[in-house]
Amino acid sequence: MLHKTLGNNKEIMNKSSVALLILLLLVIDQAIKIYVKTHFYYGEEYFVFGLDWFRLHFLENPGMAWGFKFGEGYLAKFVLILFRFVAVIWGTFYIKKMIREGYAKVFIICAAFIYAGALGNLMDGAFYGLIFEKSDPALRNIAEIFPSGGGYAGFLNGNVVDMWYFPIIDTRLPEWLPLWGGNEFTFFDPVFNTADVWISTGVILLLIFQSQQKKTRKYRIRKS
Repeated sequence: MLHKTLGNNKEIMNKSSVALLILLLLVIDQAIKIYVKTHFYYGEEYFVFGLDWFRLHFLENPGMAWGFKFGEGYLAKFVLILFRFVAVIWGTFYIKKMIREGYAKVFIICAAFIYAGALGNLMDGAFYGLIFEKSDPALRNIAEIFPSGGGYAGFLNGNVVDMWYFPIIDTRLPEWLPLWGGNEFTFFDPVFNTADVWISTGVILLLIFQSQQKKTRKYRIRKS
């Protein structure tokens, strides 16, 4: 359970500050997605700073974060969109509660990161099918925004735009290795987007600071 205090009242955020942080994170996420969608053909790859392990690789994901899928077909996509929608609504009320009850700044920032990431991917699935031309891997076309012929899918049926790819290790496993010997091995393999980064950052920092809070609390109890 989150602790409400981590210092004095100066560390408590107000609604305006949280809203601006979420808006900034959302703008960064959407700006990168829109740029990639309208400047890359599907599957196109760019080596950032010439580095082999730091790439922009344009893919579209019909499912969850980090390239995972929530089943196949329209029903699976609808359930996923509904889940995201409910999570964003719940997150809105929960962040308001955190501010009202005086939770520490660090925990509110973590919640804002998670919220912005969820909202960013929700916007992709809800609206991208309406406003973008289809990125066809066979045609290698550069998709237009607001095409004259309409978008590639209906409301709530769009795909999430992914672009970050970090194949830090890309090798072939030695033949003598049981089961996987001779197979190609890549780490880190998933292609993801900035919204996924926001979610992961929020969750990781939340776990770190929550753990620190528990250790500090146990130490104070032992001293007393």
